[in-house]
Amino acid sequence: MNILSIENITKSYGERPLFDHTSFYLQEGEKVGIIGINGTGKSTLLKMMAGLEEPDEGSVTLANHVVCSYLPQHPLFQEKDTVMEAVQRRCGADKARIKSMLTRLGMTDFEALCGSLSGGQRKRLALVAALLEPSDLLILDEPTNHLDHDMAQWLEGQLINYTGAVVMVTHDRYFLDSVSNRIVEIDKGKIYSYQANYAGFLELKAAREEAALASERKRQSVLRKELEWVKRGARARTTKQKARLERYEELKNASAPAVDGKVEISSVSTRLGKTTVEIEQIGKAYGDKVLIQDFSYTFLKNDRIGFIGPNGCGKTTLMKILTGEILPDAGKVILGQTVKIGYYAQEIGETEMPSDKRVIDYIKDVAEYVKTQEGSVSASQMLERFLFEGKDQYGLLSRLSGGEKRRLNLLKVLMGAPNVLILDEPTNDLDITTLAILEDYLDSFSGIVITVSHDRYFLDRVVKRIFAFEKDGVLKQYEGGYTDYKMRVMQEAGEENGKAAGGSKDEKTIHNKKNSWKEPEKKLKFTYKEQKDYEVIEGEIAALEEKISSLEQQIMEAATDFVRLNELTGQKQQTEQELEEKMDRWMYLEDLKARIDAQ
Repeated sequence: MNILSIENITKSYGERPLFDHTSFYLQEGEKVGIIGINGTGKSTLLKMMAGLEEPDEGSVTLANHVVCSYLPQHPLFQEKDTVMEAVQRRCGADKARIKSMLTRLGMTDFEALCGSLSGGQRKRLALVAALLEPSDLLILDEPTNHLDHDMAQWLEGQLINYTGAVVMVTHDRYFLDSVSNRIVEIDKGKIYSYQANYAGFLELKAAREEAALASERKRQSVLRKELEWVKRGARARTTKQKARLERYEELKNASAPAVDGKVEISSVSTRLGKTTVEIEQIGKAYGDKVLIQDFSYTFLKNDRIGFIGPNGCGKTTLMKILTGEILPDAGKVILGQTVKIGYYAQEIGETEMPSDKRVIDYIKDVAEYVKTQEGSVSASQMLERFLFEGKDQYGLLSRLSGGEKRRLNLLKVLMGAPNVLILDEPTNDLDITTLAILEDYLDSFSGIVITVSHDRYFLDRVVKRIFAFEKDGVLKQYEGGYTDYKMRVMQEAGEENGKAAGGSKDEKTIHNKKNSWKEPEKKLKFTYKEQKDYEVIEGEIAALEEKISSLEQQIMEAATDFVRLNELTGQKQQTEQELEEKMDRWMYLEDLKARIDAQ
């Protein structure tokens, strides 16, 4: 049954068009993820669904029986309300349910005043109110922002089991893939619907764009033939000739398919010397709460390090210690003479981005020109690469959406040409397209990348080593991305449970000798081939990944040579298959190595 109809809407802000005679329909029980480049109108569409904004033209109709619950991107509360009062005011749930869910999201001071809460705490408070409010339709704007990994996975379960319909805007690709059964894309004023999760959407969108390009190639081919006929001086006497001239004019005036605007990030960095960033036994506490205890690490050139942990554990504090914004209670941070830090902060205040400042001036404050691989590029040209076109560059910062401000701030950080890039929650408010391009940029960034992130996909894609905040400010090191970390934690938990259930290893061995006729199990070890594979497999995987990257570049360059294109595509598919097999082998060997070490 159709519960929401958005028909033939248009919407603009000043001279800025968002929607151009487009429509959207929602059925009972659907789980819809809305995606699109920042500034295309995702939040505006959600506000129209919730009845908080009206379209300039067209209609938004909600079925009579349907009750909505809405989570805004930046929720507001009465500052003198306590946490408990704020939730009860919005949803009317009983105190026990409210306390249970608040605790699950890391909020245990139920009498704290809303005016004292951080932006992240306010978002989690509003999320609790939205989830507990009785409704048939949940409308969620960036629900995973400010949630740690465990919280995000808990929310996944809540939404998967939710019996009503869900419409959400989120950048979290694992979350989208798990929860949604339909993806809606806002693109150049139109709404496109794909009956699939995020992985399926990527395939269907590629097919849609390829079909549009194929139609355009056919149009251009026919147009060339018609143009030759016109140039031969055919006289438009007969009906047939007139029809052909009309056909030529129609083909000539037809529009080519619009191409998505995409952020272009050129490699910008300065040389990094021998001494990079060294952390020596730093410690930090606030009162009785120990955030960091005796942590040491020396960052290597081209390190890709992720820091994870629950909200409030000290991740941002550590980033600020690295930048010198906060001093540690103990230990020290040593920076090499050539180190140039670029800090992409989690939250941007009014002082960092004054509302009355122009976009172009905000960037020129850092540099008028920056050196890239293509040569010297002006601030205006860099803004264009970040999708801020001519007239937009002279607009005020106050007119930008939250996501556009984040994108602009990212450009400002990169314009400083850092060789140590510190990213504190870079995925908050950045659209998926920009995130994917940022991830590609970090692949070729010549320097150190240090990131704090709750985005599991981003961590898997970018980092090679993870430090997890554990109890009492201890940081534990894990190799690989987030999935590798999670597997290792589960494995360690299983080993601990096994020891608790079955006694110590020595006790088991004695029991086997006394009470079993079977021979004791042989100790695990690598075979000769497994040992050799283990020593070289990471290099082989890296080589295959480089080969795929090279083939992708060659495919782009051979776009008009169909014979060469087919040949390269075949090679790419074969290499991807080889990479998948190598990854399976690597996972087997890593698991075996862990079991051998645990003996």
